[in-house]
Amino acid sequence: MVGFILVMYVLVPIAYWSNFREAKRFPIFTSHTFDEDGQIFNITRVLNEKTFDLNLAEYENYSKLYLSIFFAFLYGLSFASLTATLTHVALFDGKNIIKMWKKTTTAVKDEFSDVHTRIMKKNYAVVPQWWFTVILVISLALSLLAVEGFDRQLQLPWWGLLLACFIALIFTLPVGVVQATTNMQIGLNVITELVIGYMYPGKPLANVAFKTYGYISMTQALSFLGDFKIGHYMKIPPKSMFIVQLVGTVVSSTVYFATAWWLLSSVENICNPDLLPDGSPWTCPGSDVFYNASIIWGVVGPLRMFTDKGVYPEQNWWFLVGFLAPIPKWFLERKFPEKKWIKLIHIPLILSATAPMPTAKTVHYWSWASVGFIFNYIIYRRYKGWWAKHTYILSAALDAGVAFLGVILYFTLQSKDIYGPAWWGADNSDHCPLAKCPTAPGIKVKGCPVL
Repeated sequence: MVGFILVMYVLVPIAYWSNFREAKRFPIFTSHTFDEDGQIFNITRVLNEKTFDLNLAEYENYSKLYLSIFFAFLYGLSFASLTATLTHVALFDGKNIIKMWKKTTTAVKDEFSDVHTRIMKKNYAVVPQWWFTVILVISLALSLLAVEGFDRQLQLPWWGLLLACFIALIFTLPVGVVQATTNMQIGLNVITELVIGYMYPGKPLANVAFKTYGYISMTQALSFLGDFKIGHYMKIPPKSMFIVQLVGTVVSSTVYFATAWWLLSSVENICNPDLLPDGSPWTCPGSDVFYNASIIWGVVGPLRMFTDKGVYPEQNWWFLVGFLAPIPKWFLERKFPEKKWIKLIHIPLILSATAPMPTAKTVHYWSWASVGFIFNYIIYRRYKGWWAKHTYILSAALDAGVAFLGVILYFTLQSKDIYGPAWWGADNSDHCPLAKCPTAPGIKVKGCPVL
């Protein structure tokens, strides 16, 4: 919450009202892209319809690409959080990682001093290494077929796929360490978009594919490890866990793909909020961010966005800011070990606090903060026994309840265009309709007053 408050209530307002990078020409909080006149960037003017890449001549005759001030800072903070993660893990966990890595060689000989490991090795056979190797080979072969086959519609060459997998491999450990200690995952979406955007500019589908293979591969690996950790503590046979994970992955990915295809072909004006009826759930806020990211990094590219050729060349300094930021905290913690509050400062977490935005809104953050304060501060301190016994189960039950209720609501109501009562809590916004309007004089946007 510290990072969220600093960004949303200090950094963004100061930059906006000082009109940094013509910020007042655009809404203060949105993921949309704009031209120099404050209008939504017309992607059809700069995109070749046949080859689906950038028409550079049309782009230079049209306009540079602009972002809302919040979205611009979001990308800068993403740069900083990634380098801060590397520095943080190296400073605070580097020695332990090396020590644990050495101990894993003795774990095979049953010399590792962990009761859970000893119980598991005594009662169950481990998953053979060749199982993982076979899955890797099959997955890599199918991925190569996807990018090199089908007339290369994904635009991504084979070397791009291998590079994406290498990035996922490199960052799995440091990001996993942060996630294990904070329950927050630092995303690779921006760094993967940046890398392929420089190496293969003007190719939006290649950018999206590279991001998926680089970022989602790491996310799935950490989810897999997290599930195995739970199974390890619950003493579930490792081979059974592996098989269940494999079957679940195949089933869920098939269902997801079929459902997405069905919705895209059956729901009219899906993901187009301007044409959807009031109260419709098919606004696709996450997909909207994904789409605009493909314009920024794939069509226009970082070379024409974050260098002297673009509007935001200073964004690259965030890499250095993030790299250096954990060092003062590390020094203060060593200098004043008796000050416990210093240990509570987590630089990567502060820098990545607003990463779920703008899909998530400020109202969601305050809701999360309220629930977290009640359960993890008040109840934890006053009723620690109840908290230890019931909180995890309650959290899982609420998650499962939302999933089941979502399915029930769709088939009983939403599939019949019944969206329920309109009330304050059902509105996926910050309840400030003018926030989507510019404040610069003379900028004309439909539905907004002209100042």
